[in-house]
Amino acid sequence: MTEMIDKIDAKILKTLQEDASLSVAEIAAKVGLSSSPCWRRVKRLEEDGIILRNVTVLNRTKLGLAFEVYAEVKLERPTRANLRIFEKTVSALPEVLECATVTGAVDYVLRIVTTDMHTYDDFLRDKILSLDLVQTALSRIVIRSVKDTTELPLELIAPK
Repeated sequence: MTEMIDKIDAKILKTLQEDASLSVAEIAAKVGLSSSPCWRRVKRLEEDGIILRNVTVLNRTKLGLAFEVYAEVKLERPTRANLRIFEKTVSALPEVLECATVTGAVDYVLRIVTTDMHTYDDFLRDKILSLDLVQTALSRIVIRSVKDTTELPLELIAPK
């Protein structure tokens, strides 16, 4: 897949990761193209599924959603059916920003955001531990976020 990404595409993607609100003309100026070829490249990157969507990153703290937790969840019996039920359940929970199946002693790691510890406790009791298929949930409360980005390391795939 990376064969279809050239140096200009990588510059476009980097620019969009930094600020997706830029106009095509502004992106084109930053990457050294005119607007029409830049627009065609952006459209191709969207059609190829490289650009999935454009979003606005919000300030969680200013919105009162600063309490962040990583929860390690182990299922009682990680059967295919239980995994499917758990994944469907957590996918519908707005507090869960990320859910990943992982290797090791637990089955999942969830990144959860709430307003405070009491709200998290309610969430954990009512929405996670109440599932009969959860054996344990180990919570890791984030004290301070050292790095928080949505930007992918394009330098790993961009041609030199």
